[in-house]
Amino acid sequence: QLQASGGGLVQAGGSLRLSCAASGITFGTGAMGWFRQAPGKEREFVGVHRWNGGSAYVASYTNVVKGRFTISRDNTKNTVYLQMNSLKPEDTAVYYCTGDSGPRKPLSVYWTEAPYDYWGQGTLVTVSS
Repeated sequence: QLQASGGGLVQAGGSLRLSCAASGITFGTGAMGWFRQAPGKEREFVGVHRWNGGSAYVASYTNVVKGRFTISRDNTKNTVYLQMNSLKPEDTAVYYCTGDSGPRKPLSVYWTEAPYDYWGQGTLVTVSS
């Protein structure tokens, strides 16, 4: 299972780091993603992080967070992180971590919920203006 944590209340312009710890499963180089759901809206893709098949990890982000959010992972702790900087009120949402235990897929496939088979319970991020 996945356990997300680190959410809270922050002022606009501030930063938060979310964590997602996996237990009972090991994602290693597999794809790990973050989605979010704002009040009254559908859940949306935030970013994904996976091994590129060579010598490095690659990440892909939705345009509205690009340059502000960064995904990283610590495989020794079986944990993935979402560093969120320059937060805006419109970033307010419940953030979900998710993982794909299957074979590596093109990054664009991970922009939808379809390839993911593990989901965390969500952690609430509230950004005040």
